[in-house]
Amino acid sequence: MKRIAVLFYGIIAYFLFFATFLYLIGFTGDLFVPKSVDGELAVPLWQAILTNLSLIVLFGLQHSIMARAWFKKWWTQFVPKVIERSTYLIFTCIALVLIFVFWQPMGGEVWKVENGFLSGVLLALFALGWATVLVSSFLINHFDLFGLRQVWLYFRKKPYTSLPFGTPLLYRIVRHPLYLGLLLGFWCAPTMTVTRLLFAAGLTIYVLMAIRWEEKDLLTHFGEKYRRYMKNVPMILPSFFGSKPKTPTYETIIKRKEG
Repeated sequence: MKRIAVLFYGIIAYFLFFATFLYLIGFTGDLFVPKSVDGELAVPLWQAILTNLSLIVLFGLQHSIMARAWFKKWWTQFVPKVIERSTYLIFTCIALVLIFVFWQPMGGEVWKVENGFLSGVLLALFALGWATVLVSSFLINHFDLFGLRQVWLYFRKKPYTSLPFGTPLLYRIVRHPLYLGLLLGFWCAPTMTVTRLLFAAGLTIYVLMAIRWEEKDLLTHFGEKYRRYMKNVPMILPSFFGSKPKTPTYETIIKRKEG
């Protein structure tokens, strides 16, 4: 019974997160959702700015603190390791839903692309960005990243084993294609409102900080091997004509990507 409950917990957490992820795409792109990032100012401007920045900071704190090794060591005293990742997803969903519900539009336009071709290019990059996020997750094992592999192995009474991570496809071009996809999704809009600018800028700052924290952990854990990877592959902006990794894959296990 316990194994079945753990399996269902992981499945529910996964689909809850996937639904929240789809809503995030609609929220940022003004697509098929009742409330999006844009809209007219309905509260005093200072209140809107303070509320929105607080929501971004709250998301950043949740997403990064819960991903750190020291927090996991403490957290798994209360939450079984097998559902630690699934629980992390649920808290991420809560942080995102708070943004969806309490976000305050501020109106105004920073730019508006009238040219049909350029507008189409931006929309294509927006779609490409979110597709890159999804593809990147599968390249580093989608089901392990989102906790399903952990609960499935527990259900089958098999011990969890870490997966080897090399430099497949996009990871030979940039070290963080998943974050690159997010940035494309945040910034590529034919109409950039004041609200969207705050949203994109705030989350971009968080992404850059999260990369530093994540890579610090990876350097501590894997040392020179990850340092060589950093040297040969750019962090976030693709370099098609720059240096390439000297070896196609690493023979060691590299820690899975975390927010």
